[in-house]
Amino acid sequence: MSERRDLYRSSNGDTWFLARDRANDKAFDIHEPNQRSGGQTSRLEIGVFLRPGAEGPEHQALLRLIGSLVDVPPPSYPDCRPRDEPADE
Repeated sequence: MSERRDLYRSSNGDTWFLARDRANDKAFDIHEPNQRSGGQTSRLEIGVFLRPGAEGPEHQALLRLIGSLVDVPPPSYPDCRPRDEPADE
């Protein structure tokens, strides 16, 4: 069984959900195409859904949701620094 949350609804009726499988705690994307298209519901792992070049509004919605989870500044760790920051010498 999975839990799901609305992620994005397109103007043509397609719907995307962010879901989590309660059995293994893994997150994934569900795409339900509009009924007129006759398409089948698909399920993709988050990494596959956010593949390089995936820049549609449904992808942006997921990135915004992820970003909303990190609105608190991270703790400061002495051994961690941004990639572009040089090491102290």
